[in-house]
This record gives sequence, C-alpha cells and structure tokens, in this order.
Amino acid sequence: MPIRCAALLVSCLLSFPIFSDTTENEIAVVLTRSDSIPPEISASTDQYFEGYIQALVDMHYAEYQVVVLVHDKEVWLANLPCNELLSRSIVSFVRDIPGVTCVYQLDGVPIESALWREQYVCRPQISGIWFPQMTELFAPLIAAPRQISYTLGWRSGDRICGNKAVDISLGDDFAIYRWLDVLWHGDLQIGIEAGIWSVFNMDPSHKRESGTALVNTDFYCGVPITYARDKWSYRLRGYHISSHLGDEFLYNHPWYVAKGAKFPKRRVNPSIEAIDFAASYQASEAIRIYGFPGAIVHSDESFPWKPLYIEYGTEIRFLGTKYPRQKLYGTVYIGLHWRNYQELDWNFDGTYRIGYEFSKLQGIGRKFRFYIEYHHGYSLEGQFQKCRTHYTQYNISYGF
Repeated sequence: MPIRCAALLVSCLLSFPIFSDTTENEIAVVLTRSDSIPPEISASTDQYFEGYIQALVDMHYAEYQVVVLVHDKEVWLANLPCNELLSRSIVSFVRDIPGVTCVYQLDGVPIESALWREQYVCRPQISGIWFPQMTELFAPLIAAPRQISYTLGWRSGDRICGNKAVDISLGDDFAIYRWLDVLWHGDLQIGIEAGIWSVFNMDPSHKRESGTALVNTDFYCGVPITYARDKWSYRLRGYHISSHLGDEFLYNHPWYVAKGAKFPKRRVNPSIEAIDFAASYQASEAIRIYGFPGAIVHSDESFPWKPLYIEYGTEIRFLGTKYPRQKLYGTVYIGLHWRNYQELDWNFDGTYRIGYEFSKLQGIGRKFRFYIEYHHGYSLEGQFQKCRTHYTQYNISYGF
C-alpha cells in the first residue's frame, strides 16, 4: 500500500502546471537551457567555447577549480574532485550544455595539446575550503529516522504519540573546513550538526485533553568528521541527544499509562553521548549501501542504555528526469534503514521510505523530498524508546 500511495503522489505532483510544458487552451513558451546560450556560441571558436564552459563550471562548482579544455566541441575536464559522486555530477552538467559533443575526464593533458597547456592544467591547487556549501562528503542517510533536515509530516497509527499526529524537525549541517587531496588523495571535512524533532498528538483521547498536545521533543548536536574518495565515504561522529516530554503530556498523563503500551510511571531523563563510525559505498549511480557500529559512552542513570548498537541500510534511485524549463533534476528513491541495539536485545527496528526528490544540480546539493514512511520496531520518542510501535508517515523535507 505505501508503494501504491507513493506512485499516486508522484504522478499527481508531476501533473502540476510547473512541471508540464503546456496547459489546455494556451500556447506555452518553454525556456530550455539552450535558450540562455548566446547565439554566437554555436559558431564560436574552441577558445571562446572553452571560456564560456569554464565560466559556467566555475559558477556552480567554484570550490574545486576544475579546468576545462575544448577541441572541436569535445570537452576535457581536468582537476575533477576525487569523490566520484561529485565528479559524475560535474561531467553530467557539462554534457548537458548545448553544442558539447562529448565529455572526457582528464588525468593529465591530451597528447595533441600544446606543451604550454600542461602548466595551465596542472597549476597548484588550493589546500582547503572554509565553510563549503556545495554538498556533503558523506551523503545523508535519507531513510534514517534521526537524520537532520527540515521536515513536516502527518503520522498515523502510532500507539505512543497518538493515532493522528504531526511530526516536525528542524536541523542543519554546518561545514567548517574541508581539506582537499589529503591522506589517500581524498577530501576531509569537519563540521557541526544540530537538530530538533517534535511530535504533536492532533487528536488526544484523554478526558483531560483538548486540542493539540505536544508529546515529545528531542534535541541533538554532533561533530562529524567525514572523508570521501572515489566510491567510498566515511563519517566519524560524536554526538549528544536528549529528550523532553511536552508539558501537555505531563499534565494529562500523571501516571504515564495508556491503552496498549505501558510507559514509565515517573519522569526520567533520556540523555546520551555516543560515538559511531560509518562507511558508505556507492555501488552504482542507482545503488548505495552503508553501515556502522556505535557505542553509547554515557547515558543518564535515570534511563540507562547498554553501550553497543549497529545501524545499516541501502538507498536506490531510479527514473531520473531532467526538467529543462525549471532547471531541476527529479528522481524516485527508496530508502531502507535498520537498527539493532544491545539494550533492546538486538531486535530489529526498521524504517522504510519511498518518495521523489528534486535538486538543482544532478546528484548533489540540497534537495526537496516528498515521501511516505513506514516504521516498525521501537518508538524514537524520548523515554518511550523502549516501547514497541509502528506507524505510517507522509512527509515533505528539505536538506542535503
């Protein structure tokens, strides 16, 4: 059922006027990428064409100082990032430029090029970037239930937070510095993450309740150190997360007992500090797999956790579509994420998402997503994290 709902959601979305070129009884003026290209480009010299493409690449990918070479409208790209996801995005961007016949990734200088170009191509590169904004070296785990993003959604069937609930999250990643071509010729970055997650019961059934009840809010901050080279990326992260019950819930549930689930009968303080190390492999343009072990190094004595856990999953993207009029890329995606915690006897906890995402640059950058989620396992909400539940969510989100 969630898959059928997602397919209906995508088809309805793509039928909106902003994603169609014509509407009934009117003549549409469709602006494509070629319309923004000066007419003299098609008959320009290689040097002019090269300079034009170089300017476009510098405008969108300035951080990497990619060098463009052109001969007979064939393009060579030098100094591409070592991260395959970024390199593939740049190549695809150039290939879409009208007039380009083919694109090659260049390691060195073409044999037929003049010797003086070698110094131009192999010029010294910068060693790092302050506050990079293009994308993340370790791509976000789009099915992880505690992935930071800006999200708004509707939840149904949750025995903990209520049959009708609204989930909201606010969070972002703040990259501080990125070192280029270090260690094994990869990129290394350090940053700060912060986020909050809140859930509101929209249909409280308790006799003392009326209107909307804030059930729980989680607060998160972390310091990720990420590294990427070719198809591999890694993340070493230390983080803190703590939870706080909503005041309406405290007022309406003095004994924390509800039908079908037994809650703790006193206010406890779920708060942990943990560290984990994740590895991700981009098996192909469509498939990514990842996994990581973690350890909870400290938890509040009122709500203790055993230290070990593992998380792992996969992401699949397909039916990629370009929208020239809107200068957007769209992709259907499926995300599967599982968790096993020592405290929960290593029982399976799964989150499954199917949706559609839009981005300005193919494959990288910030994205706008519509998705349907099904969660089956344990609640994620504060002191109810050891209670079993399942629910369905319909969400929109914005983030990497």
